Amino acid sequence: MADEENDTKTTPQDAAQTPEAAAEATPQAPEPADEAKSEEADAAKSEEAAAPARAARPAGTATTRREARESAQTAQRSKRPSRTPEERQARRVEVRRAKAAARSRRRGQEREKARAGRTEVPPTPPATPPSPGAPKLRAGRVVSDKADKTITVRIESAKRHRRYEKVVRSSATLHAHDESNDANEGDLVRVIESRPTSRTKRWRLVEVLERAE
Repeated sequence: MADEENDTKTTPQDAAQTPEAAAEATPQAPEPADEAKSEEADAAKSEEAAAPARAARPAGTATTRREARESAQTAQRSKRPSRTPEERQARRVEVRRAKAAARSRRRGQEREKARAGRTEVPPTPPATPPSPGAPKLRAGRVVSDKADKTITVRIESAKRHRRYEKVVRSSATLHAHDESNDANEGDLVRVIESRPTSRTKRWRLVEVLERAE
């Protein structure tokens, strides 16, 4: 029993040596260089793992086209010389002036083309307004000729609205005196304002413009 107790007891020298042994037993932390090397190795492994998938990808897929476009843009940006803000502003002004000149040339060509395609039409002389005492003339379609020496004429008119620009159509019916009963239903006739011939007749037949079929 005494021998076992002596074996389990530690001497002061053993106690002094115990921390060093513990330090040697604990694993040392990796150095920064070793960490960088491990990261590079992991990146190389990931590239090697992705290479077969990239090679197996069809050449015309959207992913490959996007990767090629991004690589080309990156290469172009790396080749592009750096400019100062003043140089960039001067470049913008130059581009705007070039675009304005191109627009002016195109508009000039369009004007020349329109001018060449336009036919010269002589201006129509203004119509002489009727005198205040002149009788009115109207053209209309005969809708009834049942009465003796009397025809019923419908006058249709179309006028564009002053504000809304809509074509407004209207019609009016009048009675005209036909002395010889020349006009028939459906004929296109011209009537003129006259003195009152009866209670409802204030117009007179001038001519038949078109006979009904």
